[in-house]
Amino acid sequence: MSLAEGGCLCGEVRYAVQAAPSRVTFCHCKFCQKATGSAYLVEPIFEADKFATIRGSAKVYKHKSEGSGKKVYIHFCATCGTKLYLTFERFADAVGVYGGTFDDPDWFERTGETAKHIFLEAAQRGTIIPAGINCFLAHAMTNDGTAITPQVFTEPKVI
Repeated sequence: MSLAEGGCLCGEVRYAVQAAPSRVTFCHCKFCQKATGSAYLVEPIFEADKFATIRGSAKVYKHKSEGSGKKVYIHFCATCGTKLYLTFERFADAVGVYGGTFDDPDWFERTGETAKHIFLEAAQRGTIIPAGINCFLAHAMTNDGTAITPQVFTEPKVI
């Protein structure tokens, strides 16, 4: 039984998740800005075994990350072009969903315990970062997996 479902604009590709996201990443990097056509990507992250395509099949574009040098796989609908989710060479058991593709894109929590903002060094002017959320100038970890200490704002911050 699915907890939430989503899909592309034309309805040809549908997916379902069976659990809440393990975390939610707000990514402000140039790649995510270009991929979304927006200021940042809202990306709930799921364990791969909790995510399934339930109708159709997505095409895949392979992109080499400038930061890690690892491949990022962008899964999209070949008919309407909607980007649906990401899989990663670096994080093989994770699926990052383009949050706006859920039928109800507001169903998952975005709290200080579950969310983080990354690549604030590339954030667009005027972006508001909420208080109480872990923030990072670049990624939240180094390429070797070492965690980076987050910055947490005590009040909202305008970039």
